[in-house]
Amino acid sequence: MKLWKKDYSLDTRIEKFTVGNDHILDLDLLEFDCKASRAHARMLNAIGVLTEDDLSSLMAGIDEILELHERDEFTIREQDEDCHTAIENFLTEKCGDAGKKIHTGRSRNDQVLTAIRLFEKAQIQEIGELLDALGEALDRVCARFGKIEMPGYTHMQRAMPTDVKMWMGSFRAAVDDDKRLLARVVDMIDQCPLGTAAGFGVPVLDLDREMTSKELGFARVMENPMYAQMSRGKFEAIIIGACSSIMFDLNKLASDLTMYNMREFGLVTLPDKICTGSSIMPQKRNPDVLELIRAKYHMVLGEEFKVKSLISNLISGYNRDIQLTKEPLFTAIETTKSCLDITAFVLDGMTIDEEACKAALTDELYATEKAYKLVKRGVPFREAYRIAANTDAYKKATRSPGDK
Repeated sequence: MKLWKKDYSLDTRIEKFTVGNDHILDLDLLEFDCKASRAHARMLNAIGVLTEDDLSSLMAGIDEILELHERDEFTIREQDEDCHTAIENFLTEKCGDAGKKIHTGRSRNDQVLTAIRLFEKAQIQEIGELLDALGEALDRVCARFGKIEMPGYTHMQRAMPTDVKMWMGSFRAAVDDDKRLLARVVDMIDQCPLGTAAGFGVPVLDLDREMTSKELGFARVMENPMYAQMSRGKFEAIIIGACSSIMFDLNKLASDLTMYNMREFGLVTLPDKICTGSSIMPQKRNPDVLELIRAKYHMVLGEEFKVKSLISNLISGYNRDIQLTKEPLFTAIETTKSCLDITAFVLDGMTIDEEACKAALTDELYATEKAYKLVKRGVPFREAYRIAANTDAYKKATRSPGDK
């Protein structure tokens, strides 16, 4: 039975269109909705809405749902619409009147919000752990190859000498910033919306929102009920924005590795186990994995734009448009996690060719160094710059007294 069931039947075409694929996506939210339902039931018991027997029955029912879910045996049917309805229907069937009471003091709006917030916090923690793993992989590259000198590029041309430590260290610094960004995102979304109902609070009942917020591990209660609804989509866009920042760094790293792996450069060697081949050219060893990481940044960026577009021009309060922000969120998170994991794997497998790097350090890369050697002799920088650009002038300027 639908949570909003009235005394009429919904046309099957409308049902299929409005449900979309939430009944599939919501399997990822089920454990979080169960967690929120536990906390809500305990609070209802504390304020006298549920008896001890009601509470005991509901806790057992939720345990059974989680056990079935663990075995991939809990089904969310299309007619259920989502995990929230499927859970309540199961509890009503198993627990009778206690199951009918579980929705007291909440709307599907704040129920969805709470499950999504719990899901988001868990996913951000996983992303943070994968960022740590990527940082450690970058550290290992620096430890193995950091002292190797190589060309640095501007405008896709050789510019100045650098080394692997500075190159890889730039991505290590990006990882540190991304970790800080995630911490700020968590600080913003770590607010409990449970009890805000459909965006206007719950009349008559004296809900203990501090109790549920604390039990669910939120930093604070989301005080303004209407803002709880406004935050849906906004917070998702912020989270996907953080994913976009991470994917930007992976995109640039993948671009570097793809270029340096080319025969024309030969600075980086990728092992056979991560390279694919060609169906027609026997000699090919293709860095497909890097090309896909590079491309998936744009996919995540697209999901961010999709969510920001979906939530614009909506009036205050809940609007069904917001339902469509769920899938982009899930897609962006999963894409970011998989790319972080595989990038660390690639880094651990690659090697840096020291001889190729040394051969690439051609004379023109030292022009800036030459100019500053003249500066140390007292030559004004702008004059030193011009002298260093001319080999004959530089030789003359650096000739010691008495030299022929």
